[in-house]
Amino acid sequence: MKVLGVGSLAVMLIIAALLPGCGKKQSTTDDSIQVTWKTVDVPPGADPSVSAEQGGEGFEKLAESMGYATNAMKAGEEIYFGDPRAVTGGSVTFTSSRYPLSFRPFFFGPNANFTENSHMTSMCYQSLIGTHPVTLDYMPALATHWKIGEDFQTFWFRINPNARFWDGNRVTAEDVVATWKLVMDATILSPSMQQTYGRYEEPVAESMYIVKIVAKERNWRSFLSIGASLPILSAKQIGSLTGKEFVDKFQFEQPIGSGEYIILKEDIKKEQSYAFTRRPDFWAKDDPESKYAGNFDKIKFVTIVDNPTVEYETFKKGESDIFYYTSISIEQWIKDTQDDFVVNNWVKKIRVKTDGAAGAAGIYFNMRKAPFDDIRVRRAFFHLYDREKLISQLLYDEYEPYQSFYAGGMYENASNTNVTYNPELASKLLAEAGWTQRNSDGILTKGGRPLVVEMSIVKPVEKFVTPFQETLKKAGVKLVLKFEDGNAITKNIGERNFSMAWINYGGLTYPNPETSYHSSLADKNDNNNITGFKNTRLDELCESYKLAFTQAERTKIIREVDGILWETCIAALTWNTKGIKLGYWDKFGMPEYVLGRFAQPGDHDLQVMGFWWYDAEKDAALQAARKEGKALSGDNKPREVLYWKQRKF
Repeated sequence: MKVLGVGSLAVMLIIAALLPGCGKKQSTTDDSIQVTWKTVDVPPGADPSVSAEQGGEGFEKLAESMGYATNAMKAGEEIYFGDPRAVTGGSVTFTSSRYPLSFRPFFFGPNANFTENSHMTSMCYQSLIGTHPVTLDYMPALATHWKIGEDFQTFWFRINPNARFWDGNRVTAEDVVATWKLVMDATILSPSMQQTYGRYEEPVAESMYIVKIVAKERNWRSFLSIGASLPILSAKQIGSLTGKEFVDKFQFEQPIGSGEYIILKEDIKKEQSYAFTRRPDFWAKDDPESKYAGNFDKIKFVTIVDNPTVEYETFKKGESDIFYYTSISIEQWIKDTQDDFVVNNWVKKIRVKTDGAAGAAGIYFNMRKAPFDDIRVRRAFFHLYDREKLISQLLYDEYEPYQSFYAGGMYENASNTNVTYNPELASKLLAEAGWTQRNSDGILTKGGRPLVVEMSIVKPVEKFVTPFQETLKKAGVKLVLKFEDGNAITKNIGERNFSMAWINYGGLTYPNPETSYHSSLADKNDNNNITGFKNTRLDELCESYKLAFTQAERTKIIREVDGILWETCIAALTWNTKGIKLGYWDKFGMPEYVLGRFAQPGDHDLQVMGFWWYDAEKDAALQAARKEGKALSGDNKPREVLYWKQRKF
């Protein structure tokens, strides 16, 4: 999940193992990675004091008779869990427009619901189960087996006796209990987590390896949310901490996890950079589902705050390896064809089309206060945003206007009205809202108060907002633009101290409107209901959604949710990209599909971290070609990757 843009909030709980788990094949570099994080050396296998019935050695032989299920990679599916050609070693460097506000897992406290935290969660932590990268079937992760009670509210998980944390300690049922208690501590200040996990009774450790979890209500998401979305932390480390103590302690260091990667303290350069280090002692490195993914020894992120031009120049110099072309940098995708690095085929360009959710992006309104507490004003603003013109003139028709909060898939409401640029209708709506008179400056007034709205933006989006500012001015609205860095904007959005905000949301493979739009979150800080949206019917749909155990039911409900959001006009949505556009220096190997089936715009870095690998031979050829000023073989035109669109399932 990548959340696009600067100052944006993540809208999804992490669904663990949408990327495959990380594990290993042969490597020539393991010896160069110093294992400094391990403090104990527990032998592999189950604790001999635990019986087979309680999850110890021999459990696999009894599992089916006890009602437990599992899943395994089928023959021929290896490619979807990585690529058998992959090797370990080397590094990859990305740039990022924002330095992490915390190094905690996703949604674990304030300032932990961003792209950077989703990276950390996916690479450094594990949940009890994962999902198949193509079918989305449940797959083992920390748990080898699971059981769902007949009431669909009672769940059991058997933890893999081989699972180990970074420090070498076993992962046990007590760690699940401690993690749940931590997220439910009010002082952790994470209302979305407590809304989600407050629907369960406190987990019960029935043995060292068996944990029982009971949902308080029937909900089709219950098993998925508790099994695949909760990163498990070490009870030995966090078990005695309050939420506040946890937040304070792990602001700029990581709590212990069990995943293949770790962010070492020495690799954290505050406000500058940080890096993931691959753990050659990862407990699941040889598992079939794992061994061809997570291949880089080092994954580096260099922070270049709110300056995509500098990010691109850094990429052109070869100081970063991957560049994601967004609406802000689309001109480089179209026009930058004559530079040496392109002409000589040193950098490859690809456009990948996947089945990933599109997300939603645009100018979101704070409906808690005037003037955006009036739907007529919100609609007027939307009709004054000339999306079609901007797409044509600034985006080279590489984008298309959003007509939905669930664009491009089965959940989109086809009945949503097509909002177009219409200043005449906008003026009528403003007049109906009482904004009828203009002052000496030409600004509309109501009760003597001028229609003046402030919006904080980062410099790169200025070119998309100043035309809006001009059309608003003609309509009698003064838009005051304030330039701030992304972190300051993010903080103000979290505290609800804004009128309008440029927000780009990532999509959800499994939509969950409750965590973004339920009325119970509207007046609370630090959650995804940033607009203050309240709607009784949508709240009812959220309740119905819980019991929608078929895909047809869920699709019908989300389409109605989409229609309500669209008609309420909580945002003036902008545009959706036509494919994920990347540039990369030609020194990497990658699967035929390049990015996973459910990759979505902006999560390219997470996909690269999971699936690609460093190719030393390619890198040597690249460096020689650059040194000699010679071209590499191949076509330097952008390559279209349609693997998932052409694949029949």
